[in-house]
Amino acid sequence: MADRPAPAARAAYRAFRAITTRWMDNDIYGHMNNVVHYSLFDTAVNGWLIDKGVLDMHGGDQIGLVVETGCRYFGELAFPDTVTAGLRVARLGSSSVRYEVGLFRNGDEHAAAEGFFVHVYVDSATRRPKPLAGALRAALEDIIA
Repeated sequence: MADRPAPAARAAYRAFRAITTRWMDNDIYGHMNNVVHYSLFDTAVNGWLIDKGVLDMHGGDQIGLVVETGCRYFGELAFPDTVTAGLRVARLGSSSVRYEVGLFRNGDEHAAAEGFFVHVYVDSATRRPKPLAGALRAALEDIIA
């Protein structure tokens, strides 16, 4: 595995969100179960979108559906760690976005895990792809890496 990339530093990300781990996040091996990482990715991105005022889950006319995900693990995370999620946009299409998220344990400089997911934005009623709304595109452009 000599071609395995090194984990990114915090400086590689454009926006950050602190997320508190929970007791139930640990598995029988004493570290965070891998499925929790995906939940943290989703929480970080959607929380950021809500904070920016560009996601209205209940009344908006556009929502993002996840069509692809992935994760690389570099170190362990566990309760009671505080995780800082670093966010960036790696690709911005007409109706899709590739988000990349680094999960940083406590004050660590390098990511314990790095993942991505792709949202395809659709009309909330028809579920058909729809070009990114202007305010959404502008917010995403601010975190392009």
